[in-house]
Amino acid sequence: MRPSGLYGAVAVSGFRRYATYRLATFAGVFTNTVFGFILAYTFVALWTERPQLGGYDQAEALAFVWIGQAMIGVMSLLGGGFQEELQERIRSGDVAIDLYRPADLQMWWLASDVGRAAFQLLGRGVVPMAAGALAFDLALPVGPLPWLLFLVAVALGVVVSFAIRYLVALAAFWMLDGSGVNTLSTLLSIFFSGMLLPLTVFPGAFGAVVRWLPWSAMLQVPADVLLGRHEGAGLLGALGFQAAWAVALLLAGRGLTALATRKVVVQGG
Repeated sequence: MRPSGLYGAVAVSGFRRYATYRLATFAGVFTNTVFGFILAYTFVALWTERPQLGGYDQAEALAFVWIGQAMIGVMSLLGGGFQEELQERIRSGDVAIDLYRPADLQMWWLASDVGRAAFQLLGRGVVPMAAGALAFDLALPVGPLPWLLFLVAVALGVVVSFAIRYLVALAAFWMLDGSGVNTLSTLLSIFFSGMLLPLTVFPGAFGAVVRWLPWSAMLQVPADVLLGRHEGAGLLGALGFQAAWAVALLLAGRGLTALATRKVVVQGG
């Protein structure tokens, strides 16, 4: 099987694997929807007092809330996904079997995570967004082009999310317990992705810095693309920003993989 066919099969397998978790999917949809309503009413109160906060009107701010709820599972903003499984394989020594496969370790897990993200987009993303659109006046586009561009931004965000979590997973080569670094990674993704508040509300140098961090590629950029805040050269710049972080982090992952497999004795192996 050619590499493209192999990784395509791994992606399909990842999609099917998460599709079997029906109860977990239902629980995720319910949780995202409930939290979305809580956050939405908080935003209504906040934007009533501070109209145009962060450059958004209230309808845009509410759309941002529900885009965020749709992206929680897709981008693994609350953790989960492949990294805990990979960490366990590293600790047990089973990763040695993975390294003997006729497949690239990083690409194998990326393909699996792409399949997971595709299911989460359909399984956990559509219903919360629809619930929000029925309950609130959301500034969502009606034409197909913004939605297609949004899907491109989501795909790039998924790669950035994977690349960050892959680096976190590789920490298990040096750490007996990865729970601490996993928790830190989750906290960073929650705050710096824009999940709690759009990053544009943060003023001055701090706001400029957080918008240039890779986590913003996971939610802030896709949301702004869908809301039409990037056009022309600005749109290309936003997608280029995501692509640049994706490439940089994937290369960092490849370098760390080479270092780990060359110099570290697998724990338990």
